[in-house]
Amino acid sequence: MKRFSQLLIAAAFSTAAFAPVHAADIKIGVGQALTGGGALYGKAIVNGFEMAVDEINQAGGLHGNAIKLVMEDTKSEKGAAINAYKRLIFGDKVLAIFGTTVSNTAQAADPTAQAAKTVALSSSNTAYDITSIGDYIFRNAVIEADVLPVTVAVAKEKLSLKKVAILYGNDDDFTVDEYDIFKETLTEQGIEITTEETFVKGDVDFKAQLTKIKSTDPDAIVIAALAEGGPIMVQARQLGIDLPFIGGNGMNSDKIFTTAPGVASNDLWVGSPWSLDNDTPENKQFIADYNARYKVNPDQFAAQAYDAAHILAQAIRGIQLSGDVAADRAALRDALPNVTWTGATGPFKFKRHLDRQGQPTGYDADQTAIVSVTRDGRFVLVD
Repeated sequence: MKRFSQLLIAAAFSTAAFAPVHAADIKIGVGQALTGGGALYGKAIVNGFEMAVDEINQAGGLHGNAIKLVMEDTKSEKGAAINAYKRLIFGDKVLAIFGTTVSNTAQAADPTAQAAKTVALSSSNTAYDITSIGDYIFRNAVIEADVLPVTVAVAKEKLSLKKVAILYGNDDDFTVDEYDIFKETLTEQGIEITTEETFVKGDVDFKAQLTKIKSTDPDAIVIAALAEGGPIMVQARQLGIDLPFIGGNGMNSDKIFTTAPGVASNDLWVGSPWSLDNDTPENKQFIADYNARYKVNPDQFAAQAYDAAHILAQAIRGIQLSGDVAADRAALRDALPNVTWTGATGPFKFKRHLDRQGQPTGYDADQTAIVSVTRDGRFVLVD
C-alpha cells in the first residue's frame, strides 16, 4: 500500500510518472510543499524539476538510466518534512533529495539527510544557517546575506532612500533571518529605520501595523514575508500608502500578481540571480520551453529548480554508480561541489559555506544578484 500511494502522488505531479519503473532508474527524492503556505512556491519548483528531468531522460538519461522523481509533500510543516525525508531516504532509498521549499522546514528536515549521509540540494532555501547543518547540504539558491545588501543598495540609489520602515514575520526562521540581514544592511548603508512592526503566520489584518508605519513618514517599506506579503501590499494601497516595498526571496514570485492584483503589486523591489528579462540564450530557451509546457511564465523558483536538476545531473554523470546506495550517495556528495553549469540563472558554481563560527560546512551558490522592480504585472530589470 505504501508504494502504491507514493506512485499515486508522483502521478499527480509528474508527466513522466506513467512510464514504467525499472530497477535501474536513478531515484531522486522531491520533498516539496505541495500543500500549505509553501505551496505558493512549491508547484513552480516541481514544474522546474519535472521539465529538466524530462529533458535529461529524453536525451538518454544518465549512464543510460532514466531519472525517476519520487514525490513527497512536506505540507509546509516541520514534522511532515522530517517524515517525508525519512520515507525518501530509508524507504525509497533515493540517491539524493531536492528539498525543501521553505527554510524553516529545511532547518527541521535537513539534519535527517546529513545524519544519513544523503545529499539534500535546495533550490529555494536562503536563510543563512541552512547549509551550516553539514557537508551533505547544498543549495543553488543565492542566500539572502548575499542578495539583500545588493537590493537595498540599488533601491537606495534609485529611490534616494533616507529612511524606511520594517515589517516582518517574527515567527518563522526565514523571515526572522531576512529581518536580521535587512536591519544590519540598512545600518551599514546609513538608512534610518523609522519603526519596526511584526506579524505572525496566518494573520490577515495588517492595518494597525501599516497605519503606524504611515505615521512615521518613511521613504519605503522593507518587508520580510512569505504568503502574507501580497495581502500586506493590498492593504497598504487601500490605506493610501503608495510607497515602494523592498522585499526578499519570499516576495520574489509571480504569485504576487495574484495575491496583490493590479496596481497593488507595483513598486516592489527584489533581488535574485534570475529575471524574466534576462536575454541570455539559455534563459530565453528555458522561458520558451516553460511557456510551451505550462502555458504560463516561469518565476525565479521554477528557474532555480530547473537549474538544480541539471546541476545534480552533471554530478551524477561524473560518478560511477555501483548500486550500493551508501557508496553512491558518498560519491555524489564528493562530486557535486566541483560542478559548474550555465543555465536559466546564468553561470553557476558552488562556494563553501561558513557557519557563524567561521567553520566550513555545506555549500552555497556562488552567483551575483540582479535587482528587479514590479511594474504592471511583471518584474522588470532595474537599469
